[in-house]
Amino acid sequence: MITPRFIQEKLIGRQETGALRQLSVSKGIDFSSNDYLGLARSKQIAENSERILRQFPGLANGSSGSRLIAGHSELADYTENLVARFHEGESALIYNSGYDANVGFFPCIAGRGDTILYDYLSHASIRDGIRLSHARAFSFEHNHIADLESKLSKAEGNIFVAVESIYSMDGDAAPLQEISRLCQKYSAYLIVDEAHSTGVFGRGKGLTVEFGLQDKVFARLHTFGKAMGCHGAAWLINQELKDYLINFSRSFIYTTALPPPAFATIASVYEQSSQWIENIDLLFSNIRLFTALVSQGPELLPSLSPIQGWLLKSNQRAVQAANHIAEKGFAVKPIRYPTVPEGTERIRIVLHAFNSEDEIRKLADAMLSFCNNQHHE
Repeated sequence: MITPRFIQEKLIGRQETGALRQLSVSKGIDFSSNDYLGLARSKQIAENSERILRQFPGLANGSSGSRLIAGHSELADYTENLVARFHEGESALIYNSGYDANVGFFPCIAGRGDTILYDYLSHASIRDGIRLSHARAFSFEHNHIADLESKLSKAEGNIFVAVESIYSMDGDAAPLQEISRLCQKYSAYLIVDEAHSTGVFGRGKGLTVEFGLQDKVFARLHTFGKAMGCHGAAWLINQELKDYLINFSRSFIYTTALPPPAFATIASVYEQSSQWIENIDLLFSNIRLFTALVSQGPELLPSLSPIQGWLLKSNQRAVQAANHIAEKGFAVKPIRYPTVPEGTERIRIVLHAFNSEDEIRKLADAMLSFCNNQHHE
């Protein structure tokens, strides 16, 4: 089949700017995955998920339908109850992924005449969900309280404010306490995507719980594909909002449900939370070590999270740095424009509980050697 010319031109354009994305297998010591606590590689969790499946006999390997037709089960109920209890929420509703959850939430919750305000650095899934709604939508400057208040003062209809607790590229935290106070002042509904704080902050329960804001947040999204080491996502909401989403959220209604083994793996992670919470201390110890080692060299975005943004400020330099680090035996990925704004191209370094002190020191040495080589050229 002949490829249309417009497709060829788009690909050539990406290639010429050094922004062409390609699939590649990660090789080397892991400093790029979102498996913050190492749970994706846990044999104990895998074995426990098999035990959970045996507790619910008669389940097939596939779900064979949406949750509203054939894909629901007692195991799904059990898993959602576990998730809700752990994250100190009234109810949970599991979606197939965080992307599915966001594109299914915003279009059904906000309509014509309503206003959605969202942080400028919000994830693509939040932006796409907002685009699918009929609400007016405006971004506010990243973590800028004054800009948010200015826009809140002009908002009309039902007002929704969407933020992430920890941002996926910069690794910085939203000022949730100040944002929550503003939402109360202007009667706005606060929506928090906790994808990158789940399993890490608040002893794994998320930044909302760490700040004691769980009763002041309209909806918070916890995803399982990062620190939890499995797949899927859940909205933490009250029972009435759960009933509403079951009736009006199209990405929940019209998609095949997660298969029973996926629910069992989620349940296994939450059943064993007391055993992996100690990994959080190891993770933060590694974060402190890394930031201390590179404090006098590479330009890092300020972050207390596992996500460390090493700014290279061009696609070319980001690729060069990634290749240099990969040659030293480390798995890292360059993050290029247009994924991040032009001039903020970087390597997104991710620290884990399982990274050894020796590995972290050698990674820091590799980064410093790249910076020194660039300085002398």
